[in-house]
Amino acid sequence: MTDAVVVRDVRRVFGPVTALDGASWEAPLGAVTAVLGPNGAGKSTTVDCLVGLDRPGSGTVRVLGTDPWHADAGHRARVGVMLQDGGLPTTSRPLPLLHHLAALHRDPWPVEDLARRLGIDGFARTTVRRMSGGQRQRIALAAALVGRPDVLLLDEPSAGLDPHGRREVWRLVREEADRGVGVVLTTHSFEEAERVADGVVVLAGGRVVAAGTVADVAGTEGLETTYFRLTEGPPR
Repeated sequence: MTDAVVVRDVRRVFGPVTALDGASWEAPLGAVTAVLGPNGAGKSTTVDCLVGLDRPGSGTVRVLGTDPWHADAGHRARVGVMLQDGGLPTTSRPLPLLHHLAALHRDPWPVEDLARRLGIDGFARTTVRRMSGGQRQRIALAAALVGRPDVLLLDEPSAGLDPHGRREVWRLVREEADRGVGVVLTTHSFEEAERVADGVVVLAGGRVVAAGTVADVAGTEGLETTYFRLTEGPPR
């Protein structure tokens, strides 16, 4: 079976800043892989490369066995993407936007069901530009899910959500993995990784400093000084 995502020796430099420095890791289908790290660790740059919005300076990335930089429309339809900025048209309202996206796919998630699951019904008449950050997060996640993709690439999907919203996102992510989807999500929260992930990749300074299960990563010698002290502390 093809891995959902393969990252091999990826390096990406922006002027004086090295965003990724020889990073290598894999994410299987049917599992949630959390890419964990503080701000500036290289998480969003990794997602940009996986989506095909950016290209590694060296090394390779593959999504479902394909280089995303050269992916065709059929491949892109199999990948659901949620970026940090959302990329949502600011004058749109949620349900017409989701219906439009659903019409682009062969077997979409019923929009009303998805809107109900993510609590979108409560602000369905609000335009994107008038939404709170958490409301935009819900719409962006719905847009990633509506096509029932084989791979989900989610950049900090629960950021800005209240506790109830985070729990619903975690449930949806787990359900998608259980039906065979390969889910890659970025986060700076070890709690989120503990709650939802099967595997964890820890980035610091553009390098993979630990990888494995949550238990494996929590027990990695020296990890506290390279990562946890930069964020909220080691897991309880």
